[in-house]
Amino acid sequence: MNPRNFLSELKRRNVYKVAVAYAVVGWLIAQIATQIFPFLEIPNWVVRLVIVLIAIGFPIALVIAWAFEATPEGIKRTEVADAKHEHSRGKTWIYVVIIGAAISVTLFFVGRYTAGNNSSAARTELPAKSIAVMPFENLSDDKGAAYFADGIQDEILTKLASIADLKVISRTSTAKYKSKPEDLKTVSQQLGVATVLEGSVQKAADKVRVNVQLIDARADSHLWAKTYDRDIKDVFAVESEVAQEIADSLQAKLSSAEASTLATAPTKDTAAYDLFLKGEFQLRAANVSLRPESFDQAIAWYQQAIARDPNFALAMARLAECRLNQHWFVETFNESELAEVKRTTERALALAPDLAETHVSHGLFFYYGYRQYEQALAEFGRALQLQPNNAQAVEYSGYVYRRQGQWQRGLDTLKKSLEQDPRNASVAGNLSQTYCILRMWQDGERRGGYALSIDPSEVIGWRALLLAILNGSGDIKRAQGVLATFPFTNDLISSSASGIVPTVIGDRAYVSVIARDFEAALKVWDGGAYIAADQRRRLSAKATIRALAGDFTGAQADADKARQLLEERLRERPNERVSMRELIWVYLALKRDADALKLARQAVDLLPPERDALLGNSNLAGLAEIEARTGAASDAIAILRRLLTIPAGETVSIARLKIDPVWDPIRKDPGFQQLLTLTEHVGP
Repeated sequence: MNPRNFLSELKRRNVYKVAVAYAVVGWLIAQIATQIFPFLEIPNWVVRLVIVLIAIGFPIALVIAWAFEATPEGIKRTEVADAKHEHSRGKTWIYVVIIGAAISVTLFFVGRYTAGNNSSAARTELPAKSIAVMPFENLSDDKGAAYFADGIQDEILTKLASIADLKVISRTSTAKYKSKPEDLKTVSQQLGVATVLEGSVQKAADKVRVNVQLIDARADSHLWAKTYDRDIKDVFAVESEVAQEIADSLQAKLSSAEASTLATAPTKDTAAYDLFLKGEFQLRAANVSLRPESFDQAIAWYQQAIARDPNFALAMARLAECRLNQHWFVETFNESELAEVKRTTERALALAPDLAETHVSHGLFFYYGYRQYEQALAEFGRALQLQPNNAQAVEYSGYVYRRQGQWQRGLDTLKKSLEQDPRNASVAGNLSQTYCILRMWQDGERRGGYALSIDPSEVIGWRALLLAILNGSGDIKRAQGVLATFPFTNDLISSSASGIVPTVIGDRAYVSVIARDFEAALKVWDGGAYIAADQRRRLSAKATIRALAGDFTGAQADADKARQLLEERLRERPNERVSMRELIWVYLALKRDADALKLARQAVDLLPPERDALLGNSNLAGLAEIEARTGAASDAIAILRRLLTIPAGETVSIARLKIDPVWDPIRKDPGFQQLLTLTEHVGP
């Protein structure tokens, strides 16, 4: 066959058309593989395999086009097709080529554009001026000097937090890591920072050695490293120098006020500073354990530091914060005790009006002391002006917004807090709790799970996760399965000022009660060494569990003992809500219904929803529980109907109403049954 005839035959058999169409379609497939597969995280070897197969398929397609022909009867050998039909002269192949070419070109340019964007995003995902200060390693012979290493780290971090041009991660988040994490790239992604400071401290007599190294965590490369050998009295200068070196390395712009903050020491008395650092170390332990004696020890250290330096404003601010945490979480203070705390915060503020911590403690006094929300927010706002990276001020602001019923603002602020403090399990747990209040169960469960991924013993996260399951779906078995993975400690029976029955019997026992396994609930409170507060709780919890089971005779002995202790306690501290809640159920166990109802109404008057949207709604739910058990069914149902129409998912949900034994006395009431058909409020 001469060349001209061969080319004519190629044309007649549509081989060249197949070649063009194959090239276009092959190019299209290659573009899809190279542009789309990486986005879907499909391995690169798959992309290469697709391209190789396209190349191998080209000659095969040409051979098939020469040997076969598409006819109305199907694919035929070309010779057979020639004998029966003319070759198709349709234009379909042209459309295939045009459409394929258009898609290929589009994918090419989109791929180029998005690849550039993705590359840029990867480079800018972590802000260059961002840092996390890892826990400093204690290299001292005295392992008890860990508090000192922690203090050096904390002071450097505090100085950096005052620089508005930097993103500085809170100590709460960095505390979750080792001094020298093995996988810095993962750490930087988890914390959202480009650089990490590692360090160690060695203290001996009146000498101290501080080693620090600044690392680009993205590339795991050292930017600089230094060793400081100084007298202990010069430790403040070391902290200032390290902070300044970091600011210079990250090219952070400093205002004159920020530069002054970096150079300022919290006290000139190194012995007072050492006592202060011991207080800081003890306060962190107290905030975890919530044990009264741990708070008392921290208070003692702070007071000794202030005794050595009466102008030590930072120690005063932290002393006030310690006492306010004790008041809020452990033991309600009386008016004279709160007045003493007020004097401490005001003294600190007068001594150091430009110190962010003094404004945080003052704001916390307004919040924890008297629920004066606007004053608290003003102080937290001022703290953020002075120290833009102050994680506490953002976190507390989020909690205040919840108390005000500003649910969306509370959500947004807690999310912002979590961005600044991404490994803070408590913030994540509180965010989960907020979603549960809003009956956003899936979000609540997701955030609760995240809190526990950070800290598997985080109590707020566990409580929120249990709430999301029980209140969201009423799945008791799943809740029991989740609870079984939590260490069997007293953590889930710690005190709470919430108004409903789990406050009295504890969350762990409550899961058994809601499953109607009252014996298992009682076993939660068997044994153990109890201090006075725990003894009151143990007796009232067991009496309440038996009352819920209908065993009023069995409840008598524990209820009588609890009543005496609680009435004495309330004579000393008349407005202590935890003790009030316990006594309400003790009265109920003793069948003193009128006394229980009177005290429950008093609890609502003491803290109504208008004063505290979070606990006020819980107190209303607690009143409804007592009304349901004392014959006031219509009053209980009216409260429940109200709570179902507002953000109160932490205390009332339709799924929970269906299974909670608390409501058994009114379960068959037509009004209660109607509640189960309502559409409950969801969202802010």
